[in-house]
Amino acid sequence: MSTQYKDDVLLEASRVRAVPPPLFKVLLLNDDFTPMDFVIEVLEQLFSMDREQATRVMLQVHQLGRGVCGIYTKDIAATKVEQVLQFARTHQHPLQCVMEEN
Repeated sequence: MSTQYKDDVLLEASRVRAVPPPLFKVLLLNDDFTPMDFVIEVLEQLFSMDREQATRVMLQVHQLGRGVCGIYTKDIAATKVEQVLQFARTHQHPLQCVMEEN
């Protein structure tokens, strides 16, 4: 609660409520060319997943066409997407990564 005073007189008392920022899912998209081991490597290195969790997400990408890597605020999600795309380009794989509002 914020209280404002002017000349020792209470002007206004108001409650300040912070609104949480919108969250975005970072998704990997399936393709027929990127090796499964590379997808697991991306998930381990860029999303700090252990081998088991990375394998589950990789299988979700493979079987369902896309898989959720994480949920972040907009700026962090955009950075993660760019990191994945750059890492894939560097290793000459067509892996695609997108973000969508949660």
